[in-house]
Amino acid sequence: MYRVLLAFVMSLTLSTAVRAQSPNGDLARLLAADLAKYPAKAGVYVKNLRTGEEAMVNADQGFSSASVIKIPIMIRAFQLADQHKLNLDERVEITRATLRDGTGVYQYLDMGLKPTVRDLITQMIITSDNTATDLMTTLVGGVDSLNTWLAVSGYTQTRMVSRGYEYRRKLLAVLNPEFASLTAEETTALQYAATDNPLFDLYAPLFSGERAKWVALVRDPAQRAKLADARSRLTVRDRSYWLGNMTPRETARLLEGIEQGTLASASASATMRTMLRRQQLGVRRIPHYLDVPVAHKTGDGPTIANDVGMVYARSGTVLIAFFTNDITGQYGEAEDMIGRTSRKIIDYFDRVSAAR
Repeated sequence: MYRVLLAFVMSLTLSTAVRAQSPNGDLARLLAADLAKYPAKAGVYVKNLRTGEEAMVNADQGFSSASVIKIPIMIRAFQLADQHKLNLDERVEITRATLRDGTGVYQYLDMGLKPTVRDLITQMIITSDNTATDLMTTLVGGVDSLNTWLAVSGYTQTRMVSRGYEYRRKLLAVLNPEFASLTAEETTALQYAATDNPLFDLYAPLFSGERAKWVALVRDPAQRAKLADARSRLTVRDRSYWLGNMTPRETARLLEGIEQGTLASASASATMRTMLRRQQLGVRRIPHYLDVPVAHKTGDGPTIANDVGMVYARSGTVLIAFFTNDITGQYGEAEDMIGRTSRKIIDYFDRVSAAR
């Protein structure tokens, strides 16, 4: 009789647990079904901050972060400002030596511009400016200091692997081992040369004499193809060529800290949220099919389309951390898939909220 009663009680408990988890299970199944169709290695973590409901796929897997690693740089900068160790009003001069290729606007403006530290953080987030990012990495103490703070703060997997110019230099060294000792300025110059960017003209005096052969090398069509192939493969498949290593779950924790104001002061947290809401990139990703505000940060590469942020849905603030690496299909379609899945996530939470 005891065994029968125990079995009955256990079945009731299990039934209750299944019912309690069924909403989460529905969302998890939705995510798993969608991500299985992605032509990429993908992971996502989702949480509704009002209800606490969460769902995930590959949430603890490490991904090549690309520019999503700029979020912890931003957070650390505001923490240091709160501690009066960093002056957000200080002005920093942009020079040829500090320019970095890739995303961002500072490289296209006149030399000698002196934005504030606050301006640097803004551009690092809203245009993913690489010049601003490298300057901010220095201002928060460098890569090792940033990683120490992350470790002490309980982020066991989130790490900045290298500065942007460092992995770009390693890519150039695939073409010529001599390039392994390039300065940051020379690395930027040859990246411009390899893409026929007119900005290379600023650096032409650095490549006279014997060094002229370096420019000819990176402009050779076969070497350009080799460099493009290395960038596509190594920046997702070889961690030593990554800008950062991040997981969907830990990234969402960073976002939650910004939203809840637990990682910096209330005013600093509000400023960070504003910056993220002013995002200029990734319109085909999380925000694509949504009609509510989104505060987010992208991470891009030839085969990388990441997007993470806060969606201010009718059912509450929803954290979404999407990492999509090693894309094998059409890049734009991969972006649209993130957008469509994000719409399903918000529709799910809004529907559940309306039913309560």
